[in-house]
Amino acid sequence: MDAVVSRADAPPAPPAHGMRQIPIQYGTALLVVILVAGPLLPVLLQSVLTEALYEHEYTLTLGNFVRLANTEGFAKVLWNTALLAGLTTLVAQVVGTLAAILFGRTDLPMARVLGEFFLWPLYLSALVLSFGWYAVYGPSGYLTMLWPSALGEAPWNLYSLTGMAVIAGVSQAPLAYIYCLSSATITDPSLEEAARVSGSGTVRTLWRITLPLMKPAIAYSAVLNFTVGLELLSIPLIFGDPAGITVLTTFLFNNGVSSPRPDHGLVATAAALMLVIVCFLVWLQGRMLGNTRRFITLGGKASRPRPFRLGNLRWPLFILATVYIFATVLAPIGMLVLRGFTSFLSPMIPLSEVLTVSNFTTLFDYPVYSRAIWNSFVVSLVGGAIATALIGLIAVIVHRSEFRFRGALGYLALFPRAVPGVVAGIGFFYAFALLPGLGFLRNSIWILVIAFTMRFIPAGIGAVAPMLLQVSPDLDRAARVQGADWWTTTRSIMLPLMRPALVGCYTILFISFFKEYSTAIFLFAPGSEVIGTALLQLWVQGEVGLVAALATIQVAVIAICIAAVRGIFGVKLHG
Repeated sequence: MDAVVSRADAPPAPPAHGMRQIPIQYGTALLVVILVAGPLLPVLLQSVLTEALYEHEYTLTLGNFVRLANTEGFAKVLWNTALLAGLTTLVAQVVGTLAAILFGRTDLPMARVLGEFFLWPLYLSALVLSFGWYAVYGPSGYLTMLWPSALGEAPWNLYSLTGMAVIAGVSQAPLAYIYCLSSATITDPSLEEAARVSGSGTVRTLWRITLPLMKPAIAYSAVLNFTVGLELLSIPLIFGDPAGITVLTTFLFNNGVSSPRPDHGLVATAAALMLVIVCFLVWLQGRMLGNTRRFITLGGKASRPRPFRLGNLRWPLFILATVYIFATVLAPIGMLVLRGFTSFLSPMIPLSEVLTVSNFTTLFDYPVYSRAIWNSFVVSLVGGAIATALIGLIAVIVHRSEFRFRGALGYLALFPRAVPGVVAGIGFFYAFALLPGLGFLRNSIWILVIAFTMRFIPAGIGAVAPMLLQVSPDLDRAARVQGADWWTTTRSIMLPLMRPALVGCYTILFISFFKEYSTAIFLFAPGSEVIGTALLQLWVQGEVGLVAALATIQVAVIAICIAAVRGIFGVKLHG
């Protein structure tokens, strides 16, 4: 017999103000659509037009694709791009996987400290790291000049595909490290114990049991690193261009930003090609992540695998890891900072004779550079706050609402993962040039806030969404039973609970905005410079001391930010 629900037991009628969720949810969804589609559609449209998008007369054509295919040396550009991304991925995966096992699964001394240093390239821009490598290993680098006096000619050459791949691979190794470390520390210890009981030693157990279980993490991070490798701009620009090695990003830069007469059709077509390739790779990542359940070995019983004992190799491997950290992380960053405090840095000149703060005083004497520092702070502080508020709204709509299009909104919010920074910059340039009513934003820092927000929505979602998924929906139901609408529940219950995640999100966005440069180089104008664009300008002018000083300021700000957030809030900024 059907149950009869009395009037007293019926759920309360929604309050009169309950309909306000509709404009909030639809308004947020519309804003995300504009942010994501706004820069992409103009790029795709420009690729099939005969003239610039902002011209009065143009016609549709596929000739741009034919011209791009017939451009002299373009096949070589594609080959260089694929080879650099492939070599970068190889270096990053080998180094990152070995580090995850060594720091996460063995009894290596000071493994936690070494692991923290290993992550530092993740927090800094590839642009700053490139300058650091140049200061140590470049043609006039400190170690390059010191090497011949003791051991003959230096065996490295950064101005080559191999040299660039090593710099990029070391910079991206923390990505592989994070994914592999997470996988290596949650494997079922019974499998490794069974191998030990059967007589397998440490190396055999790692090779036959641990590494195969890490295959999904290795494969997923490899695709991610290959994608990042395709998007590299600073390393090929600094070390590839002088050697005549052109990749897709520097092709876009040289034919767009640095060209006196940009070929908009050619640039947009190359950008569209890059967008299609990266979209395919991001789709591949999703497919790989969805097909990894057969590798899951962790059951309901909480357990932690026993560390592998290194025996006699414990201290030799510690020395090897320490040398690696020093050579690839501490030396480039430390030498870059030291170069900022010297007039000239050479092993042939005593340090006491060249110490100075003139590089920093010069920076603040010129308004363009002090303005770049100030603009970076404003973009990061204000833009990060605006982006965090938007991301918080997106997360609660997608995960804690009955919004009709929440699935589509969640997919759209993650789509910017597939938009390289150079493509986003080109897209926003065309979008703002196409819409005359937005001209007042085009030469201001607010266009950078908008572009950076679009670029880093996925990073913010990744910081906020896991926390929301851990909160029981019973809290929402309890508030609804008391007559609260969706927005009241979100404002009074969900947002306060999300505070730690939002702090982490804001910190990640602050750092990301502060170090971003690849999007900004297509959008900045006199008065809207940021640190990244100023660094590139100074480098082109050959002002190495000023480059080092400005990069030192960026490193110091990011270091203080990370230390403060960890010390005050205990928030980790990586997975």
